[in-house]
Amino acid sequence: MTVFFENETDEAFLFSPQEQVKVLVQAVCGYFKCPYETEISILLVSEDTIRKMNREFRAIDRKTDVLSFPMSDFRKPSCWTDELFLSTQSISPETNELLLGDIVLCPEIIKRQAKEYGHSEEREFSFLVVHSLLHLLGFDHQEEKERLCMEEKQKDILNRCHINR
Repeated sequence: MTVFFENETDEAFLFSPQEQVKVLVQAVCGYFKCPYETEISILLVSEDTIRKMNREFRAIDRKTDVLSFPMSDFRKPSCWTDELFLSTQSISPETNELLLGDIVLCPEIIKRQAKEYGHSEEREFSFLVVHSLLHLLGFDHQEEKERLCMEEKQKDILNRCHINR
């Protein structure tokens, strides 16, 4: 597993976000029996930057906590034999690993939400990373059925990692 991690902010956490991402990627990939070694990029940005990115890539002009940019398409989430996945998967020429995609997080918003929800910054960070990883594997929450499925998987993965509210 390769994790490219960059923090463009002055914000710091009381835990190692790089190490936490590795734990979470391993947990999510194990949960879905991913047959590949994986590569992922994590970028921490300011509220202004994530707002600009949200406007540019999603046409939504507001701040957000996390953005996900998958590298592969799935007809059925996390189906490693799906023809669409097999035809769109990207393998890194440097690491020979499956490129999952990019996750952009905003530490300021993560810290604020952790306080609002009454749990640790590590729990909020972990929730958002798992949520985003599910998006990279083709999950979505546009429809109620999808939302419930995604929430169930997020909760199960976080529980398996002993990350609770």
